[in-house]
Amino acid sequence: MTIPLTLSDTVPEAARDSILASIKAHNETLLGATDRKDIYIPITADDGTVDGGLVGYTGRGWLFVELLAVPERLRGQGMAGALLARAEEEARARGCIGAYIDTINPVACRAYERAGYHVFGRIEDFAKGYDICWLIKRFGEALEDTSHAEA
Repeated sequence: MTIPLTLSDTVPEAARDSILASIKAHNETLLGATDRKDIYIPITADDGTVDGGLVGYTGRGWLFVELLAVPERLRGQGMAGALLARAEEEARARGCIGAYIDTINPVACRAYERAGYHVFGRIEDFAKGYDICWLIKRFGEALEDTSHAEA
């Protein structure tokens, strides 16, 4: 039997939801029910609007940092590390054993390494000479060990 594989550059929301539901059902069969729970740490401007912060979630013993943005007015002041530390604190309270994040920004990569993360995967020259890196931090490992950050 041949199944037609039509291609489109738009995804109907119902189709996306159906595919995601299929993946979740399969993962639940493999791994059991998920304990996924969101984490949101906003940074607000003087006018009360959110102009940065951290969005992520914990699940299956790990913190995943989906988005981390520091507004220009706060860059270079350790805010990325502070956001990560606050998210990690909550992740530990939720029983997580570690955290992971990805970035194409070399400045962000160095900030994550200073916070104790180390690169475990990389695609070199992903776009315009920039590498995309995946970083990990296992809680409980020598937290003072920053040897991975000396690159």
